[in-house]
Amino acid sequence: MNIHYLQHVSYEGLEHIRTWADRHKCRIGSTRLFENEPMPDLYDTDWLIVMGGPMGVHDEDRFPWLIEEKRLIEKAIRDNKTVLGICLGAQLIADVLGAGVRKNKYPEIGWYPVRATEAAERSYVFKAMAKEFLAFHWHGDTFDIPDGAIRMAESDGCPNQAFEYNKKVIGLQFHLESTRGSIDELIKNNSDDLVEGKYIQDPQVMTRAVNEIKIINQMLGAMLDYLMKIR
Repeated sequence: MNIHYLQHVSYEGLEHIRTWADRHKCRIGSTRLFENEPMPDLYDTDWLIVMGGPMGVHDEDRFPWLIEEKRLIEKAIRDNKTVLGICLGAQLIADVLGAGVRKNKYPEIGWYPVRATEAAERSYVFKAMAKEFLAFHWHGDTFDIPDGAIRMAESDGCPNQAFEYNKKVIGLQFHLESTRGSIDELIKNNSDDLVEGKYIQDPQVMTRAVNEIKIINQMLGAMLDYLMKIR
């Protein structure tokens, strides 16, 4: 299986997704948009994964490659590729599908509970997600659920945490791929976000959550296993 991922900043890569992909002997390609690498030809690509980043979906003046990236995501969906978006990636998918993306009422940074919706229990992919669990978050924006998509998860701080569109297009506002190293990098590179807030956690609390990292990584692996079986 061929996976291609779009990376927006140097410190938000595949993380545990790479561990899963290596285990399944997937071929992995990447486009580092922050280095102005050209958009890929997805002809031989089975999965497109769109990672997170601190920019917003509407920041096209500052990041002109967002325009081409959205076109690529739209084409991947139209061509019936499997498309997975995480954080900013999920917001970009929502935007491409015509849904609104805007500032959330509260920034959500740290380990906070996520709950599955009833629809998640009927989903082939999301049935692997626990009914309630601690997920890692780092976002200030949120998306509306696109027309034709199904809302799969929620939290107290952000009602729209995940969606599924046509079974093969998945948007996750939260992070299941995080590792201790990637959390450290987020804290290092986005320290300005760590202000007083209702859903903003102390960095020391974030980095102590070793068991939670193991749990979310296992959950992600199970979800990807299911997603891989969809044709």
